[in-house]
Amino acid sequence: MNFTAVFSQNEKPKDTANFIYYPDKIMVRANMSTQSDNYLLNSKNGTNLNLETNNSYKLFLSVDYKFIGFSYGFYPKFFGGNKDEDLKGKSSFSDYNFRFFLGRWLQTVNYSKTKGYYVANMSEFDPTWVEGKDPYLQFPDFKTMQFGMSTSYLFNPKFSLKSITSFTEWQKKSAGSFLPSLIYSYNTIRSKSDDLDGKQKEFDLKLAAGYYYNFIIHKRFYVAPNLSPSLGVKFIKDKSKDAGVESIEKKTYFTRNLDGGIKMGYNSDRILFGASLNFSVSSYNEDKNNVISNDKVYGLLYFGYRFNAPGFIAKPVEKIDDKIKM
Repeated sequence: MNFTAVFSQNEKPKDTANFIYYPDKIMVRANMSTQSDNYLLNSKNGTNLNLETNNSYKLFLSVDYKFIGFSYGFYPKFFGGNKDEDLKGKSSFSDYNFRFFLGRWLQTVNYSKTKGYYVANMSEFDPTWVEGKDPYLQFPDFKTMQFGMSTSYLFNPKFSLKSITSFTEWQKKSAGSFLPSLIYSYNTIRSKSDDLDGKQKEFDLKLAAGYYYNFIIHKRFYVAPNLSPSLGVKFIKDKSKDAGVESIEKKTYFTRNLDGGIKMGYNSDRILFGASLNFSVSSYNEDKNNVISNDKVYGLLYFGYRFNAPGFIAKPVEKIDDKIKM
């Protein structure tokens, strides 16, 4: 196999009828998201339990250059994070994401950590509870951590995934592509209270059949919908200690997932901005009476700027690029 042809040519890519390239530009972006984290336990025989984090927004700072990108996400306190801490408690969040574009292949690596949840549907448990006055039932030591990776392949060479993700390219003509992905992650969920100490480990493996399309409007504007249903398997090891008695359970579940959204925005050689609406739905049957689900619907605003890559960044990245081509 000719790896030089697979990944790129030695010379800088030239604009084509389908794409505009920015080989010497670094893209920096700020993404403000309304994404929240929650866990929902649906019970056919009792009251549903809805756990949420106390935050209003997430802020993601991203840097992309050539074939590599990185982003860091957190709760920004200056935009209303952790409101009403005396009623809902305090939540924390951090997220690290690396992405690598190798020809038509995309590899991502992600680590995230979230801590501090409260019961959002308190009125269903206590009829005398008064919203805005009485505190929510809080789980300050309820913590989730995830280490995940995904491997995707772009079928249509006339569609630029970078034009709606890393923005290191721009698509001239409307196009779409099938984008299957193999997604694998290792998660831990830690809950701790006075008498109960539990730790759940999960390994998820799923295959997604994604489709992305990018409508180009008047050369500079775009509208890009996407939809990605997936099926998978979840392996769980649940270790808990209740009143000094330790128990271990191992279970396997089949999972159902649906991710999608629509993104729209404006692009120029230097500045770009836009917005998106996204959703993620995942669930599995714990038993005949209980369904575990984790649903997210959120909006996102972003602003980005391209500038010339300084030498101390360009030189090492180009060396790595040259070694990949070998």
